[in-house]
Amino acid sequence: MGRKITIIGAGSVGATIAYALSFTDIASEIVLLDINKEKVEGEVMDINQGTAFRAPISFVAGEYEDAKGSDIVIITSGIARKPGQTRIELTQTNVEILKSITPNIVKVCPDSLYIIVSNPVDIMTYVFTKISGIPEKQIIGSGTLLDTARLRCGMSKHFDVAQNNIHAYVFGEHGDTSFIPWSAAYISGVSLEEYEKLMKEKVAGFPDFNKDDMYTYVRTSGGEIINKKGATYYAVSTSVCNLCSILCASNDSITTVSTMMHGEYGIEDVCLSTLTLLGPNGAQGKVPMRLTDEEVAKLKHSADSLKNVISQIKL
Repeated sequence: MGRKITIIGAGSVGATIAYALSFTDIASEIVLLDINKEKVEGEVMDINQGTAFRAPISFVAGEYEDAKGSDIVIITSGIARKPGQTRIELTQTNVEILKSITPNIVKVCPDSLYIIVSNPVDIMTYVFTKISGIPEKQIIGSGTLLDTARLRCGMSKHFDVAQNNIHAYVFGEHGDTSFIPWSAAYISGVSLEEYEKLMKEKVAGFPDFNKDDMYTYVRTSGGEIINKKGATYYAVSTSVCNLCSILCASNDSITTVSTMMHGEYGIEDVCLSTLTLLGPNGAQGKVPMRLTDEEVAKLKHSADSLKNVISQIKL
């Protein structure tokens, strides 16, 4: 049976999530909210008029009251960084937007699972956790799920192997201090180093795999897409749809999302991405993965960077 999903924010990301969800069997009812009422009405009208070519889904250009009974609430509201604007300034602006949304939505959806997509997503996830009164297990930041998908895309191209055969992750902040724990990178159960050696033995002239270049590809992909087309919204929307399917599944999955840390790797009181057990009951906690001392140091650096930003904003 389909679920009810509410999406707050009808910008490029929110509208694309709604459109992407319309081609799945995850939701039978989708509510789209935005301060720009005409934009919402236009998006819903446009999506609804394609119903003849897919399974029917109820789409509503709604108000907060229409979100009542939602299984999942997705928050995408926020503004993009403007030229000359500091990260702190952007963060405070988007925090204020989140603070205006939160009491309205939690009043009608106290039992929903929340997916925070608004950037900077780790800060926004932390703020929502602190101000909403919603239990932590119901709050999931999209975190480095997209970064991890970009990593697998890049590795897939290099090794010419399907992305679902690649098990490698991006940890930490969804931002400049993210990192790749290469010690845990595998291709279908074979370590990255062993697989590369195997390919070199099988294929003459097989190119070296450069970890620094791959990290640069992952870290700069978003900026490159923005420079070329103005915004990123397809891949992030697909990743959010994947999260929705995980939250509606019968079994838990393990993925990289941003949730509150409680002493894992010596880190507390900050939201960032490490392996997380996720399913129909929300976030069930972090899954400890063996990291090298250098990788733990990188994770702590990412946490400290986020805490530094948090210390400068007004909750």
